[in-house]
Amino acid sequence: MNQEKHGIVSLAAPALLLSQNPETEERPYSEYNLIITAPNHRDIIIEGVQILPDTIAQQNVFMHTDMQNKTTERIQIEDNTLWGDFPLKIPEDAVKELPPPTGFVVLPQVVIPEYIVVHAGVPDDTSAPNYYVPFKDYIKNVASSEVYANWPTETLVANILAILSLTLNRVYTEWYRGKGFNFTITNSTRFDQAFTYGRNIFDEISVIVDNIFNTYITKPEIRQPLFAQYNDGQRVNNPGWLSQWGSKYLGDQGYDHMSILRNYYGNSIFLANANSVAGVPSSYPGTALQTGSSGSNVTIIQEQLNAISNNYPAIPKMRVDGIFGPQTRDAVITFQGIFNMPQSGIVDFSTWYRISHIYVAVAKLAEMV
Repeated sequence: MNQEKHGIVSLAAPALLLSQNPETEERPYSEYNLIITAPNHRDIIIEGVQILPDTIAQQNVFMHTDMQNKTTERIQIEDNTLWGDFPLKIPEDAVKELPPPTGFVVLPQVVIPEYIVVHAGVPDDTSAPNYYVPFKDYIKNVASSEVYANWPTETLVANILAILSLTLNRVYTEWYRGKGFNFTITNSTRFDQAFTYGRNIFDEISVIVDNIFNTYITKPEIRQPLFAQYNDGQRVNNPGWLSQWGSKYLGDQGYDHMSILRNYYGNSIFLANANSVAGVPSSYPGTALQTGSSGSNVTIIQEQLNAISNNYPAIPKMRVDGIFGPQTRDAVITFQGIFNMPQSGIVDFSTWYRISHIYVAVAKLAEMV
């Protein structure tokens, strides 16, 4: 039935049972190809749009008006991770090492960014594009890629909270920026979680994300979102990780989302809320620090370089006064030389995060001594 008034088209989908059982050998969703045209816009072909039974799928489209380029844009939707063959996640610590309270190398508080910068490949793939994605759209995309939207509502809430927490941990700890990359997260399931540019999302997931997008999982003894790792629970079932299929069965039994989460992450977890901020949050001040600069950001660099010099004595100590003078410039130049960076004496984006990364490492060593 074509319900043109509401923009809804009814399409054939496989039997519901297929998306409720991991043992199926038949794809649990139908795939359709869309050809989208509009006057004075480039055509788009979207291949592999997924339709699940008892759900409503949304296909949002951004059409380019650059008519000098007549090439048709093609988008290929990857399989849901529960069905397709994806690289297995590399385990990480659920709670990341953070610097001492005096070090400002992560965001000062947990925030909901306006945008997530998604790297469409493994971290070291410099040929992969970066996508600037509105935060809620990113979470909806990942959830639609990782679970089935016709699962119990409490199961969906639990899985979305895990996705939110994992994402916000990457934001808060500046995990990739601290390693010198210019993105927030990757779409590689080996390192992060699935994201496919241009894929369709589901109403059932969209409504939940709109209601809980500023909520994350944490623990009483930590000040960061839990890095809430998860797996399918069939091919891989790591202890302490949420099992996607296991959470589905718990939802079938009437468990609420907190009971599901505590079953995997422990009874001490609780939910917290974060404030939204504009743009893409970053501890980098946005302007390079150099001779003549002053203020709290210069103080941070001076404190961190002095701490680093305890392990790298070639770096001269300096007075911590918040003024970027000759002493600070000499320390920056020496640091850049030791770590094979251009010796500009300027704390640009790369140098800021390299100093931060080394500072965290030496602070950790000091705690172990």
